[in-house]
Amino acid sequence: MIVNMSDGATEEQIEHIIQRIREAGFQPHVTRGTERTIVAAVGSGGRRHEIEALSVAPGVDNVVAIAQPFKLVSWQTRPQPSVIEVGAAKIRIGGPEVVVIAGPCSVESREQLLETAHGVKRAGATMLRGGAYKPRTSPYEFQGLGVEALKILGEARDLTGLPIVTEVMSTEDVDLICEYADMLQVGARNMQNFALLRRLATTKKPILLKRGPSATVKEWLLAAEYLLSGGNDQVALCERGIKTFETGTRNTFDLSAVALAKELSHLPVVADPSHGTGKQSLIGAVSRAAIAVGADALIVEVHPCPERALSDGPQSLDLPQFERVMRGLSAPLRAVLAPTQAHAQ
Repeated sequence: MIVNMSDGATEEQIEHIIQRIREAGFQPHVTRGTERTIVAAVGSGGRRHEIEALSVAPGVDNVVAIAQPFKLVSWQTRPQPSVIEVGAAKIRIGGPEVVVIAGPCSVESREQLLETAHGVKRAGATMLRGGAYKPRTSPYEFQGLGVEALKILGEARDLTGLPIVTEVMSTEDVDLICEYADMLQVGARNMQNFALLRRLATTKKPILLKRGPSATVKEWLLAAEYLLSGGNDQVALCERGIKTFETGTRNTFDLSAVALAKELSHLPVVADPSHGTGKQSLIGAVSRAAIAVGADALIVEVHPCPERALSDGPQSLDLPQFERVMRGLSAPLRAVLAPTQAHAQ
């Protein structure tokens, strides 16, 4: 349930509500807005009637039920959009500018990554992606360079100033990857790895949570709820395509999921047109479409020579192709978004 504090509620009154929520067997989560404070009572097994009775407590405006099962992710508990700040450069995902994250699927060598990093920065990307540990369908495919790749990513950040995002696959790797990465990616296969989500909830690093290939939007948002309920509210959702009967593309990029996630949740949404289509030729068009329905950021695979890529070559852009895609994004698409965003808020 949600306890809406009145405009003039004092800190003492807010602290009293927080304590009463704990006494009732729930976990309090406080959102302090520009006009009022909201205190959410989250959990199960608590005494709901005691929360309902708080409607008559000093400083309380009203008490309402949370309509969605993803309580902390929903607009009810945070009426303003969340903005995630990444790295020392404080790249803002969820702000007025569309953030573009670009780089190779896998870090293959120092030369390959540094060439890509400098190239995508020149083209306008503001973050660098690169896989150090790669979950592959076959155990015989390239699995990543591991710690060596993390060190190369760290060097690329030092040379270009681009914050880096890389995937974390297991709870054992979290501390190590946190030493190098500015943002940790939860891959599609791990969206419902609840042990990993609980561990990541205890970190201070922003999380990029990819939607599973067969997950509903509700399941995706509930996975994000694990992170927020555990204490990490620096979460961005990522739509990367789902499995359907279509064989012309690698996955089916779900544009409606981007719009629906923005309608249901205050979390920023990142679009992945590379995995969403699996085809170089479609990345530009799908990127523009994703922004038009409200995506806050794009994550695009770029490789200096896709035909030699050790993973995901067919869906990777080379540097000239990426530059052309970036030029196509320079149109004033935010003018189209303004009415939609105002309505959502």
